[in-house]
Amino acid sequence: MAKFSDSIQNTHREFIEAQKMFFVATAPLAVDGHVNLSPKGSDSFRVLSPTKVAYMDLIGSGNETSAHILENSRITFMFCSYDGPPNILRLYGSGSVILPQSSEWAALADHFTIIPGTRQIIVADIHKVQTSCGYSVPLYTYEGERDHAHKWAAKKGPEGLETYQKEKNQQSIDGLPTHLSLLS
Repeated sequence: MAKFSDSIQNTHREFIEAQKMFFVATAPLAVDGHVNLSPKGSDSFRVLSPTKVAYMDLIGSGNETSAHILENSRITFMFCSYDGPPNILRLYGSGSVILPQSSEWAALADHFTIIPGTRQIIVADIHKVQTSCGYSVPLYTYEGERDHAHKWAAKKGPEGLETYQKEKNQQSIDGLPTHLSLLS
């Protein structure tokens, strides 16, 4: 049976901090627009307060989260237990995108180990927390983090990453602008 809360409780925070992976979902307003659901890892998620979270977002082949947040700010996070007692936790909120050029960047960046390839920090004000049983989530064993993103970013270098973002991260697959496109 699902349980709801208006804020992140200590038990929720402990569960979130114990997970090695989470998912972030956003969607455009258009009925025929593409819903985006992305897995994330690398110790990139932080609970900043009972109603505010943030994650460090790395450069990728798309930038759907930024485009959807720019259009409507809706964002959902999901954490699943893959070992230990079954549990699913969802955070529902309104997101914002903080770019390295922003005055807010320095304060938020202090919560993370910023690595080459860090594109932005996604912040969300949480208005609802849901937990549910997770009985159908299979058991998995965590083996470690992949280093592919780090190697890729190092090989590209700062100029290569900037060029890549200009080519691949300016709009969503539905043609919506991202926060990065506002800098151009």
